[in-house]
Amino acid sequence: MSARQLTVRFHGALNDFVAPERRERTFTHVLQGSPSVKDLIESLGPPHPEVDVVMVDGEPVGFGHRAEADTHVDVYPASVPVPLPELPRFILDVGLGRLSGFLRMLGFDTLWRNDSADALLARVSHEESRVLLTRDLGLLKRSEVVQGYYPRATDPAHQLVEVVRRYGLTSRMRPFSRCLACNAPLSTATPDEVQGRIPEGVAQRHRHFQQCPGCQRVFWPGTHHERMQNLVDTLRRLEQPT
Repeated sequence: MSARQLTVRFHGALNDFVAPERRERTFTHVLQGSPSVKDLIESLGPPHPEVDVVMVDGEPVGFGHRAEADTHVDVYPASVPVPLPELPRFILDVGLGRLSGFLRMLGFDTLWRNDSADALLARVSHEESRVLLTRDLGLLKRSEVVQGYYPRATDPAHQLVEVVRRYGLTSRMRPFSRCLACNAPLSTATPDEVQGRIPEGVAQRHRHFQQCPGCQRVFWPGTHHERMQNLVDTLRRLEQPT
């Protein structure tokens, strides 16, 4: 009995997940059983949240469509920027702690813990309609995950640029409006309100403060704030015409 085969081609950024010899070209794949299109695609590398359109013999199909022999499958990545609600929310895996701090600095509701299990991350992402950011392909391939992205870079600042570009976040940034430590929205505070919670020198040099109603941390525009403002300015330039 001859092997049951089909042909597949991945397009654009999906080739980041495909074996080098299969990138940007049509290749033959031997079918094992009758997998769904989702399972077929993920067995070859790309996670389903990074896929936008699947075409079988030129016709669009859903992830539940059963792959059949003697057909051709084209798989296309999500367009950029990916449409999201006006105030998108995120959840990040344990390895992206610094990226979570950057997203909070930009004002985005971002959940992160250093001990969250994969099952919990996938469930919360689904139940709260949060974009899951992770460099764990197994986590991103969980069926509960609808919106998700695998940052290609390993440097957190470069990861931030990727995420801002992918989801068109520049115009929706609200810098310095959220606690970097616990994610709660910040409120303004007077020097009297934060007395005793800031160094004496800071109280002498600054009159404008923000405080977190959750963890009680106090923030002021010091040197670290200046570095973060430079990063914000860089991100804003991403949407300026060249």
